Parts: sequence; C-alpha cells; structure tokens
Amino acid sequence: MDGVTPGWRALPEAAPLAMPAQSLREAPPERGTLPSSPPGMAGRRLAVLGGAVALAGLAGWQMGLVLDIARPTTLQIATLALFLVLFAWVALSFTSVLAGLLAMRRGGVDALGVLEGPPPPLASRTALLMPVYNESPHRVMAGLRAMHESLAALGALDHFDIFILSDTTDPDAWVAEEAAFLALREATGDHKRLFYRRRAANTERKAGNIAEWVTRFGAAYPHFLILDADSLMEGEALVRLAAAMERHPDVGLIQTLPVIVQGRSLLARMQQFAGRFYGPPIAQGIAWWHGAEGNYWGHNAIIRTRAFAAHAGLPHLTGRTPFGGSILSHDFVEAALLRRAGWAVHMVPGLRGSYEETPPSLPDQAVRDRRWCQGNLQHAAVLPARGLHPISRLHLLSGIGSYITAPLWALFLVLGVLSALEARLRQTDYFPNGRSLFPEWPVVDPVRAMWLFIGTMGLLLLPKLLALAVARAPRALPGMLLESLLAALLAPVTMFSQSMDVISILRGRDTGWRPQQRDDGQLPLRELWRLYWPHTLAGVVFGVASWLVSPWLAAWTTPVTLGLILAVPLAALTARDASGLGVLATEEDRAPPALLRRAAELRALPEPPPEDAVRRLARDPGLLRAHQRMLPPPRARGTPPHVPLLTGLVKAREADSMAGAALTRAEKAALLADAEGLEELLRLERAG
Repeated sequence: MDGVTPGWRALPEAAPLAMPAQSLREAPPERGTLPSSPPGMAGRRLAVLGGAVALAGLAGWQMGLVLDIARPTTLQIATLALFLVLFAWVALSFTSVLAGLLAMRRGGVDALGVLEGPPPPLASRTALLMPVYNESPHRVMAGLRAMHESLAALGALDHFDIFILSDTTDPDAWVAEEAAFLALREATGDHKRLFYRRRAANTERKAGNIAEWVTRFGAAYPHFLILDADSLMEGEALVRLAAAMERHPDVGLIQTLPVIVQGRSLLARMQQFAGRFYGPPIAQGIAWWHGAEGNYWGHNAIIRTRAFAAHAGLPHLTGRTPFGGSILSHDFVEAALLRRAGWAVHMVPGLRGSYEETPPSLPDQAVRDRRWCQGNLQHAAVLPARGLHPISRLHLLSGIGSYITAPLWALFLVLGVLSALEARLRQTDYFPNGRSLFPEWPVVDPVRAMWLFIGTMGLLLLPKLLALAVARAPRALPGMLLESLLAALLAPVTMFSQSMDVISILRGRDTGWRPQQRDDGQLPLRELWRLYWPHTLAGVVFGVASWLVSPWLAAWTTPVTLGLILAVPLAALTARDASGLGVLATEEDRAPPALLRRAAELRALPEPPPEDAVRRLARDPGLLRAHQRMLPPPRARGTPPHVPLLTGLVKAREADSMAGAALTRAEKAALLADAEGLEELLRLERAG
C-alpha cells in the first residue's frame, strides 16, 4: 500500500455532463423509422402478437364450452376472464419463442452486425461501471481483474477505463473495498485505468449511483457499459459492443444476453441449465420482433453517454412509497425514455462472452423478487407517459404482468374450486323456458377440459423440446425433465411468495434495499419453517378443499398442492450444493471459457479476513493515506447537517475507547467519511 505518492488519485479529472430529470407529461418530437431498425417490423409484430391473440381466443372459446358459458354464473365469468388473461400471457411467450427458434434456424438476429468478422479496432473510450452495494470486495475485484486481463490480451486496454462505484453502507466493508482496490491496481500494474469512488449518501440507489457518475465524468466517455456485481464480460464482447456503438450513431443502448454461470446450489444449476438452453430462443425471439424498440435489463449493456444524460434522467414519481418516490426498476424506464427521444435500443442475443450469476436459494431469490416486484408495479405510473413507443409500453406492461400474474393465478385456482363447488350444489332448472318436450341438460365436458389442459402444457413444454433440438443437445433431455419437474413443484411456491409481495406492496410496505447473497444460501430448517409455513398451510387448506369438492379436482390440482406442502423441504433441497450433478451441466461447466477459469482462480485465492475498519486504517499507513485522499469534500455552508456525523462526533469526543463510544454503523461510516471524524476514530483506536 506504499504506492500512494503525492500525485496519487483514485479518480480521473472531472468531466461534468448535465442529466436533467425527464417529464412524463411532455413528449419530444416524434422521429420516424430509425436507421438501424430491421425491415418488416410491422409484419413480425403482427405474426407474434396476432398469433398470441388467436391462440388465446381459441383457448377462451374452448374454456367457454367447458364451463357451459351459454348460461353463465358470476363465478364462471370471472374464471373465464382470468383464464383468458393467463393463457394470453402463455401464448405470447410461446409465439415469441417460436419466432426465436425460427430465427436461430436462419442464423440468428444480428441487426447491428456485431458478430461479423474479427474484433474491429476502436477509436473511442468506454467506461466500464461496476456499482457495488455491501458486496464481497474479494469477489468483485477478482472479476474485474479477470476482465482487465482479457482486455489486455486483446491489446484494447487503452480504450477502456474501469470504475468501481460503491454505495456500500457497512464501514468495515467500505475500507475493505478500498484495500482491495489498491491491491487490484498493484496486481495489474495499472494506475491509469482503474478508479474507485464511494458515495457518502446512496440516494436513488443504483440509478442514482450511475447518474452521479454521468454528471461527474460522463463528458469524457462516448459510451459506458453497466456491470452488475456478479457480471463478467470477455474482452472481445466488450470490443464488439463498443465498435457497434461507433458504427451506428442512432443506437442509444445495446443489451446482451448474459448466460448464467458458476451456479453451485441445485436452484442455481436449474436456472443455469434453463438459461443456457431456453434463454437463447427467448432472447432471439424478442430481438426479432422488438427490433430497435428493445428493452434494457440493467446490466451487461452498453449505453451512449450523451443520449442517456440528455433523455434518461429519471423523474420522481408523485405519491408516497412504495409507488411514489425514486423509480426502483429503472432499466425498463430508461430504455423507454431513450426510445421516446429517438434513440434505438437493440438486443444482440448471439454475442458470446456475457455472463452473470443467480441467487443460490429460494429465500435469496425471494429477496430479489420482492425488490423487482415493487419496482415493476411502479411502472403503472410510467405507462401513461406521453410519447412512449407502443412496444415500450408493452415492455412496461410485461414487467407489471410478470408479478401480477402470480396473484391472478392464485385467484384462478380458488375460483376454480368455488366454481366446481357451485356446480355441485346448484339446483339446475332443466326446463327454463316453460313446457318443453326436451330438457336442457347442463353441459360438463371433461374430455374437452383434458385436451385444453394438454394444449396449455404443450405451449409450455414444446419450446423446451424444440430448443434442445435446435441446440442439437439430445443428451440434455434428462436435465430438461429434472428441471421441468422441479420447476413445476417450485412454481406454486413462487406464486404464493409473489402474491404475498404484491399484497404487501399494495398495502404500502416499502421493500428497502438489502444486499444480494451471491454464494451459499443454505439456512437452518427452523429459519426455513419460519419463512415457508404459510405456504405449507395454504397447500394443506387448498388440498383439503379440493378433495371435499371432488377427488377428481384434487387429482388435477395435485402439482399445486404438493409444491406448496413441500415448500420447506424444497427450499432446503434446492439450496444444497449440486455442483457435481452432471445431468444439469452446461457448456460452460464442461469447457469453461478462459475468463471464467481465471475469475474462479482469483476468487479461490485466500481472502483477507474481516477486520474492523478503524483498526485496519490504524495499522496500514498506506491504506490510511489513500483513504484520506478519497474522502469527499467537507460539507458546504448552507447544506443540511448530517445527523449521524454530528451524533458520532459527540459520542467519539466523550469516549475513551472505540467500545466506549458505542457508535452505530451509520455513525461510524459518517465519521470515516469526515477528516475530523476520522482523526477522532484513530485517537480512540490508539487509546485502546
């Protein structure tokens, strides 16, 4: 750590760029077809959307016959309406995936020519942004070092700068980040392209973190690429994306398809398997009919800086949280605003070398889902915004629907039981029109219902089989069967969790901002029981109610009942290490690319043990000097006082030791971020 010379800096020279918040009530002038938009988009969208509507209409007609809707009851009408909504959701997924499979047969979608030829030379600089929030510094820096080495191997380092943008609130983790950053610079020998910045106040969360970088440094970089804390991208993929931005001046954003890798738990390996085989057809399909009106998933995407700054500044939503305030799921909204301003948003599904990880357990997945659920429901306030492209509105609707469908499915199941009970108890009038020679018998068509169920399952399972066929991976069939079985059991558990999330959010409960678990997600059975006993109880109640109505109904709903009842053992099973389960192995498991191997090697190196931040600074003069150089400027006169800093100073000055100060985490972090507060902490540490 002794390389902190008088001219040492953790950040480059400032290059400010204005980023005004956008109005949802005023639309910029419309622009016609964008130069990078593929031809025939109207026909493509008619095929996908029209096909989904036709399938939903056919299924609705058949469901009406099953329910004898000619003489409907209120329950039957409600059941049919819910069925239409849910089936339309499945039908759109089916037609989109079918389009993707056909596109893959023809070589795949590459509207921007990203995949053509060898990696081209670059003329501009791109910033790689790594936002972190209470993450493991060792893991983050290992991934960045592997990416740095990948770029160096291509001779492309002069065109990329790497920024670690910390929103970490844990003071010990913050100082560990600084130490890891200094170690990364020393290990790479690169002090010119690796930068670190921590915000003292993480306003507006990740979106605010990125916006702060744009307004402070954005003018120096034509493009920036967003990474997640678990993202990895090969140097060639980065070069190809930057070159595509240089060639296509109308493009504002290019989204890649991150492949899930390095999963260890059974749940992670299931999702990794599904993403590897089913993800490409899904991505190819949406790229085929979205065209230049694509979407943004928040990471592993390159963005044109000036376009983003001028047109993607997020407004504050009116009202109270959880619906008002800062926009949580910022990515969909930013893509919609870019397209509204006339910038193309594309996906390049065939680009290799873009990777991410996934939560290791159901509880960790539920934490992420809870945050995404609130953010996506917020999009209801963005939907009426003026000037949005219809496909952008469809993206927002799909985000809302991805969570609203959970309580709708639950309601559909309940209404199904009630409808069956109503049919059993209802006294039927066989001669409703007075005297008649022939009675009007109630129509119940179990055969038609069976075929409708088979057809629905076909729409869900056929794309999986076709994906394996297109991938020419028949040996993956056992993995598909295992993944489908476990996914079917887990689906009602996720349905129940998401339904509770929606209800909680509608009641006004904010999700907060919790760090994401990246590795081991195993929990004691007692903790799992605390989290999932409501699921088990719901499964028992639903199963008993179905059986009391009809044993046949109970048989039909067995997958739902069984999944809910087994929620606790399923959560325990899927969190266990399954890295040796070969049936779910993917291409990246069998022959890991060099980037993944290198990242795994670096992450396997001994990790510095956790240490108190003040103690670490006191014993490491080099780290202390670097920390002092990275402190934010003092509070300007007239700005609101920082309460944790003031209370922390009072406690520190009246104490004789760190233990005696009894500082909260927020107070300790505030003192570490202030020159005077830091001196007080060091005094207490030296006093012992």
